[in-house]
Amino acid sequence: MYQKMLVPLDRSEFAECSLAHAKAIANGCQIPEVILLHVIEPTPQANVIANELGEDFMKNVDKEYKMKTEKYLSKIVDDFRDAGISATAELVSGTADSEILEYAKKNNVDLIIMSTHGNSGIVRWAMGSVADRVVRHSPVPVLVAAPKACRIS
Repeated sequence: MYQKMLVPLDRSEFAECSLAHAKAIANGCQIPEVILLHVIEPTPQANVIANELGEDFMKNVDKEYKMKTEKYLSKIVDDFRDAGISATAELVSGTADSEILEYAKKNNVDLIIMSTHGNSGIVRWAMGSVADRVVRHSPVPVLVAAPKACRIS
């Protein structure tokens, strides 16, 4: 039924709540391809920081973040492969919800599995929810794991 699953991650424990679900569904449905996606969002006030600390400083910060993220994703890819699941990792830049939806459309993804961060009330109203926007605009099914569905130490 499903051929390609997308699992967006942001390096948080909350985002990792979706991993157990993704593994179970990938195994149970024999999904041949799982893509772990991390969106590098623009640094707020990047121009101000670059003006104060220098352009080279910002480039080094960005390079370090990208290296750490690649290492993080590589470990998770290895975990999936150890479980007998074919997985790859992708790093893209932009706004999280837009990039997730665009990636899914361009790459013929037919299932998205992601977590919420569990924000509610004023925080959710002020910041919105990436998961909510993906669910509302996705042309494919989206399974959303709430933080309560995951044991975070």
